[in-house]
Amino acid sequence: MPALSPRLRRLWILFVLAVAATSTVSAQTTKPAPTTSPAPPARGQSGAEQRAAGSRLHTPTDEPPVVQERWTYYRPIVRIGQDYTLKAGETVRDVRSVLADVHIEGHVERDVVVSAGSATVASTAVIDGSLVVAGGSATVASGAIVRRDFVVVGGTADVGPGFSPGGDHVIVGTPLIGDWVRSIVPWLTQGLLMGRLIVPDLHWVWAVVGITFLIGVLMNHLFNRQVSATAAALSQRPITAFFMGLLVLVLAAPILVILAATVIGLAIVPFALAALVVAALIGKIAVARVIGRGILSESEPDSRAQSFRSLVLGVVVITVAYMIPVMGLMTWGLTGVFGLGCATMSFAATLRRERPAKPAKSVTEPPPIAPISPIPAAPPPVVPSSGPAFGAGVSAAVATDPAPTAEPSEVAAGFQPAAAPASAASSLDLALYPRASFLDRTAALALDVVLVAIVNAVLRFPWTDGGLLAVVLLYQIGFLAWRGTTLGGVVCGLRVVRAGGGELRFVDALVRGLTSVFSIAALGLGCLWMLNDPERQTWHDKIAGTIVVKMPREMVLA
Repeated sequence: MPALSPRLRRLWILFVLAVAATSTVSAQTTKPAPTTSPAPPARGQSGAEQRAAGSRLHTPTDEPPVVQERWTYYRPIVRIGQDYTLKAGETVRDVRSVLADVHIEGHVERDVVVSAGSATVASTAVIDGSLVVAGGSATVASGAIVRRDFVVVGGTADVGPGFSPGGDHVIVGTPLIGDWVRSIVPWLTQGLLMGRLIVPDLHWVWAVVGITFLIGVLMNHLFNRQVSATAAALSQRPITAFFMGLLVLVLAAPILVILAATVIGLAIVPFALAALVVAALIGKIAVARVIGRGILSESEPDSRAQSFRSLVLGVVVITVAYMIPVMGLMTWGLTGVFGLGCATMSFAATLRRERPAKPAKSVTEPPPIAPISPIPAAPPPVVPSSGPAFGAGVSAAVATDPAPTAEPSEVAAGFQPAAAPASAASSLDLALYPRASFLDRTAALALDVVLVAIVNAVLRFPWTDGGLLAVVLLYQIGFLAWRGTTLGGVVCGLRVVRAGGGELRFVDALVRGLTSVFSIAALGLGCLWMLNDPERQTWHDKIAGTIVVKMPREMVLA
């Protein structure tokens, strides 16, 4: 090749540099997409498998994450009464279900909690938290991952071979508990949510109805007189029974809370609850008898056979009403209110009959005065006929004549007994008033406690339970020593006086208040003693020598 001249050599170098610069700019502006050559097909692969492998090779791997995955990552799942399935490839934060079954195939970032249902975990499932099943069954396939605890309470667990949770593996209770819990689910969904208590398709509901009926028959036979009195009270005064039942329901909870607030009153709460349950049962039996008596009247009210017939007819009517939606709950509520009210009225009437109020004592009249026999008249003096003797005789007769006496009628009419002092008369009047009943005294005490509690809530005194009890005690002692009653006693028309009829003194109020702690500490027996006492005195009344009388409100503070 001939040598180039210097001029041609410079031109050639410029041409090469220009071509190089042009190719660099083209490469920067038109960047071709990377291509990958397909790998040779493996032996034994079909054509469809080879095409699928080729498509996976040409799929770009640098694409941004899908927005839907970020949304489902923060989504919690809550199901009540509706089953749920988490499909493979989906991610949720956590799963909570009640009365529903859960099927997990995807990824759960937190816990899976199933109550009264079953949980099925597939082999593709990943649970970063715990798997908890209460009152149901759990089925876990091989290959499923639970990074924390696996807990089953009151149910069964069927796990595949090789499954091992990251935390504890706990199973508590027997499968019977889970079966019992799951059997309640249809009653909740088909019964309670529809406003009825009896679902005819559930066999165990009829077993409960039969047991309840047997209990009612037994109580109707054992307490036939009490049930008859309660049914009579409902028949005679149904409106009063309804409002009395509402009053008992409204006041029961506050009174129980007040009693439970103190250690001494806490011991009375079980007895009070038992009394409410017994009253409700007797009242419902009485309501059933009244309904049955309305269908077929009783010719002999004291006949146990006819009372049983009325009970059966009433139970049949109430059972049919319990199966009707909405009407079932209404019937249950009305029978409960009427039953509790008429039972309370019957109990109060029984107390009044067993301990009738003593009639007021009349003021003792003076004994009749025996008639005074007339005094015989003195014989007239003999007057001599002579003058001087006449004057002397008159003087002697006047000197010896006794004092003139009044007639018997005048003596009887002019007799008056000695007037009693004013203080003795007032004391006698206070003792003549009737004794206060147990319900009146309980209501007055409840009002006093509520008043002190309200003052405590408003002024926010740093009192403990014992301090509050001490303040109530001081409140009672102070008011009784001052006016013989409290604010609750003024509302209920009660006053505390001495057993002999005198006004209450400070020492009487102090002794009565301190000994009342002993009456309450003995499980309340000291307070209940008045139910069997002729003077309706509690233990602290007997120790202090006091009685509680019922008087008009306008005279309580007189």
